Amino acid sequence: MTPTLNIVGAGHVGRALGRLFDQHGVFTLQDVLTRSQASAQAAVDFIGAGRAVETPDALRPAAVWMLAVLDDRIGEVARQLAARSDLQDAVVFHCSGAKASAELDPVRAAGAFVASVHPVRSFADPQQVTASFDGTFCGVEGDPQALALLTPAFEAIGARPVAIDAAAKTVYHAASVFASNYLTTVLDAALRAYQAAGIPFDVARELARPLASETLANVFRLGPETALSGPIARGDTATVARQQTAVTGWDTATGALYEALATATWDLARRKHGEQ
Repeated sequence: MTPTLNIVGAGHVGRALGRLFDQHGVFTLQDVLTRSQASAQAAVDFIGAGRAVETPDALRPAAVWMLAVLDDRIGEVARQLAARSDLQDAVVFHCSGAKASAELDPVRAAGAFVASVHPVRSFADPQQVTASFDGTFCGVEGDPQALALLTPAFEAIGARPVAIDAAAKTVYHAASVFASNYLTTVLDAALRAYQAAGIPFDVARELARPLASETLANVFRLGPETALSGPIARGDTATVARQQTAVTGWDTATGALYEALATATWDLARRKHGEQ
């Protein structure tokens, strides 16, 4: 028999993973608890299995518990679950990239084994995620007993688990923010700067597209040092200074961003040229 699974918090992440676990026969989905009975039922309908419940007391005992709640609620939910008397040897895990498995210490004290499994991808479209999850990296850390169950479970739905240092969990999550969110912010600055030079947005987007796409391809093919080009890579301090002044004069906040990025890029250029 496959292990039973309860899901607490079935937003985009909980729904997508719940459907994947069900489709691959990894877990037998049992109960789903979210903010309301209606949202729990919507999650069950999306997953295609399970029972929507309205209160924590209605959750039946389960072998595995997935907490797919907001990061700031993980500790609160763990404390609520810790009051149960049926967690001995159960596996409880959360899906946060920012919080370590230590957030689940209350249920560990109640006899459960705990872990964190963080899929490194966007869950904006759960339907699309479930159709293309194969090959998704997942940062994992926690109790060996929990990971002994969860690692093959996630591998069965197409994940590629990667062990991470729980003590560096916040830095690990910041890496994803740099690679995704802050990359978006930098590209937004580029598009706005093009527009400030009189270029319409649609044209600016097409101007930036090959630069951004080719740079990303070079970074992943050659490494950051080799991929770096432009005035800082050439040591053209005068051009950088003129740009700093011009960008700050146009928009103070973007000027501060340019300055911070320039400082980091000078360091990267020194690595490129073999300097310490």
